[in-house]
Amino acid sequence: MRNGTSATMAPLSIAMITDFFYPNVGGVENHVYMLSANLIKRGHKVIVITHSHAPDRVGIRWLVPSLKVYYIPFVPIASSATLPNFLTFLPYLRTILIREHIHLIHAHASLSALGHEGILHSHFFGIRTVFTDHSLFGFDDAASILTNKLLAATLRHVDGVICVSHTGRENTVLRGELYDVAEDGETWTIRNHVYVIPNALIPQHFQPGPQSNSDTVTIVVLSRLAYRKGIDLLVAVAPRICKAFPEVRFLIGGDGPKRIDLLQMREKYQLQDRIEMLGPVKHTEARSVLIRGTIFLNTSLTESFGIAILEAACAGLYAVSTRVGGVPEILPEEMISFAEPEEDDVFRAIGEAISIVKGGKHDPILAHNRIRDFYDWEDVTERTEVVYDNVIKLPHTDIWQRIQRTMGLGPFAGPIYTIILIVNCMFFLFLEWWLPRDQMDFVTEDWDPKKFADFVMGEDEHTQVGSTESIP
Repeated sequence: MRNGTSATMAPLSIAMITDFFYPNVGGVENHVYMLSANLIKRGHKVIVITHSHAPDRVGIRWLVPSLKVYYIPFVPIASSATLPNFLTFLPYLRTILIREHIHLIHAHASLSALGHEGILHSHFFGIRTVFTDHSLFGFDDAASILTNKLLAATLRHVDGVICVSHTGRENTVLRGELYDVAEDGETWTIRNHVYVIPNALIPQHFQPGPQSNSDTVTIVVLSRLAYRKGIDLLVAVAPRICKAFPEVRFLIGGDGPKRIDLLQMREKYQLQDRIEMLGPVKHTEARSVLIRGTIFLNTSLTESFGIAILEAACAGLYAVSTRVGGVPEILPEEMISFAEPEEDDVFRAIGEAISIVKGGKHDPILAHNRIRDFYDWEDVTERTEVVYDNVIKLPHTDIWQRIQRTMGLGPFAGPIYTIILIVNCMFFLFLEWWLPRDQMDFVTEDWDPKKFADFVMGEDEHTQVGSTESIP
C-alpha cells in the first residue's frame, strides 16, 4: 500500500533518537528526516529527540511536515556527538516519552550516545526499540574496541536492528555479537532480527543538467575532507591525472582537516586553474555542483553505503570509487568503475572512466531513470514499517532477563554494564516517586500535515512562525 499505513498495522507514535540531526547536514541527518517525513505521511506520529546544536536551538522546534523536534540542552564534544549522560538524560526522556505516548524508539548511529541511552532506558516504559547502524567500524584499535563493546551492550536490549547494506550487516553482527554459535563451536548463524534496508534519495532533486559539447572532463568530489574519506589518495592522484589528461578539471566541495593538504598540493603543482576548491557545500546546493561535472570520484577508505555516490549517479555522472564496504552494492557495474584503495589503481580507474564518458558510453538520462526506479523513500518506509510491526509484537523482557543478557558480555564488561543497568533502574523508580505520571501534562492533540501547513502559512503567506522551520 502506498497511502496510509498497512492494513495490518495501526498507526504508531515513534521517537527517533540520535545525536545527528538538523541543522547539521550529513547522511544520517538526511536519513532520519526523510524517514520521519514519510512515516508521518503514512499516518504515524513521529518526533525526534536530539541535543542542542547551537546556543539558541534548545527546546521544541517544528519541521515540515509536522515533525516535532526536541533539542535537549546537552553540548556536543566532537563531530556533533555528546558524551554519555545516562542519569541526566533519563528525566528528559521519561517526560517526553510519557507526554507523547510513544510506542517505539528508533535510535540511529553507533556513535550516538543519546541513541544508546534511549534503548537502555526504553524497557522501563515497555517501549519497543529499533536501531539503525549507518557506518562501518574496525576491530583492531582502541576506539573501535570501546565503541564495539558499547554497541554490543546496547544491542543486548534492542528488538530489531537495521543496516543500510549487506556489508554493513555483517560488520554490525560481528561488532554487536548478534550471532549464535552452534555446539561444534565453528558454525554460527545471524539472529533473525537483523534487517537490511538501503538508503534512498528524492530523484527529482537530482535531475541531470543540460549536456555540454565541451571536450573538458570535470571530476567532482563532494566529501568531508578527512582521512576516512581517503583524501590522501586524492592528494596523491590528482596531480598525476592532471598531467596525463590535459582536458581534466577537478571540482572539490567539502571541508575538514585534510583541506590544507589539498591546498598545499594545488600550490605545489601550480594547479590553481585545474583544481577548484568550493569549500563547504550545503545539501540543497549539491545538485548545482554535481551537474557541472562528468565524473564523480569517491576515495573513501571505509563506507557503509555511500549516499553521495547515489546522488551523483542520479544527477547523471559516471562514478569512480574505491571498492570498500557497501559501495559495490549501490550501482550496476556499467555505471561505476572500481579501484582498490591505492594510488595506482585509483589512477587506472579514473583513466577508464575518462575513456567511457569521452567515448559516449554513458547516458546521464538513462542513469537517472535507473536510480529513480531503484531507490525510493516510500519503499524504504514500507520496509521499515515491516520491522516496526515485527518488534511491536514481541513479548516484553523483564529486568532479570536484561541482567542475564548483560552479564553475557563477559567477566569484565558484564558486571560493569549490569551495575549501570541496576543504578539506572533505581533512579527510574525514584523519578516515578518524585514526579508521578498522574501529575504530568500530556499532549492531547497533534498536528496532522495539512493542519500544520495551514498554520505555517496562515491567512497571510508572509506570516512568520518563529519556532517552525522548513527543511527543503
